[in-house]
Amino acid sequence: MDFQSNIIQESRSMESLEKQLICPICLEIFSKPVVILPCQHNLCRKCANDVFQAANPYYSSRGTNITGGRFRCPSCRHEVVLDRHGVYGLQRNLLVENIIDIYKQESSSPQPVKVKVQQPKCVEHEDEKINIYCITCEVPTCSMCKVFGAHKDCEVSPLHSVYQKQKTELSDSIAAMVAGNEHIQAIITQMESTSRSIEENGQHQKLLLSQKFDGLYAALEERKAELLARISAEQDSRTAQVRELVQSYRQRLESNSALVQNAISSMDEPGEANFLLMAKQLLRDLSGAVHLLPMERMEPGFEDMEQFTLDTEHVEELLRVIDFGVEDEEDGEDEEENEGGDEDGDEEREPGQRER
Repeated sequence: MDFQSNIIQESRSMESLEKQLICPICLEIFSKPVVILPCQHNLCRKCANDVFQAANPYYSSRGTNITGGRFRCPSCRHEVVLDRHGVYGLQRNLLVENIIDIYKQESSSPQPVKVKVQQPKCVEHEDEKINIYCITCEVPTCSMCKVFGAHKDCEVSPLHSVYQKQKTELSDSIAAMVAGNEHIQAIITQMESTSRSIEENGQHQKLLLSQKFDGLYAALEERKAELLARISAEQDSRTAQVRELVQSYRQRLESNSALVQNAISSMDEPGEANFLLMAKQLLRDLSGAVHLLPMERMEPGFEDMEQFTLDTEHVEELLRVIDFGVEDEEDGEDEEENEGGDEDGDEEREPGQRER
């Protein structure tokens, strides 16, 4: 009876997992590659392309000047804006693809049959099977150890009850890890969007700078190159920082995915004692990964490069020393001159006051 309930429970879990892996467009299990939208919903890339083509009938990957496009997520109606790469510019959800592979392997494998599991023997009493769990020492042991062995003063519990408890804890840890991985995936998507914004804003500032220099004298060409180099250096510096963070998050994601896959594999261990022998370390690893502090993130507005906006409304004498932010320095000099004028005025009024 216990075995039958376990099979029913596992069947229901597989059905619940299958529902989470259904594409809202084709209503089939996601076919790779799977892309993740900015709203964190997933689609088959082929289905995403079909939705995109339907929303943009005049778009064509060849023979058109149209760059990018947009469509709405079929799950939440959030508007998805694409760059010139179209749906091929969307981030692949490697975690979902890995889960699909594992699900297909489990689905294709034959239904588990109850087999007689070889019960491990106690190290201290070789003829005794491990049949209880020492709660005090947190290790499986045998009845002889409890009667007059190393665990005679410890609190013990039936092996099965601790097995069910730790298996539930492991399942919860896997769920928490999956949720954490989805959060990391969202951060990676945001970081890549920030990287693209930096590149676009940098290109925009370069264009403005070039347009303002086109009408100036040939003597400004050298200065023009210097200012362009400064923008490029800042753009490259910021882009490099973001890409470095993206790489760090990718490594975290791959590590977590491997840990989750290892934990999922351990769930198939039929022997309670064997499972408990490895469950403690898995729980410790998963708990440490879940509670790991988040890594560095970009500050809001990191992609803005408005400080490179150039004002050309200066007199010709200032052109050879033109620089970013000169207007602020001039405002400071004007304030100093005004303060000096006020002091002079005060000095001029003093004699009149004494005469009165």
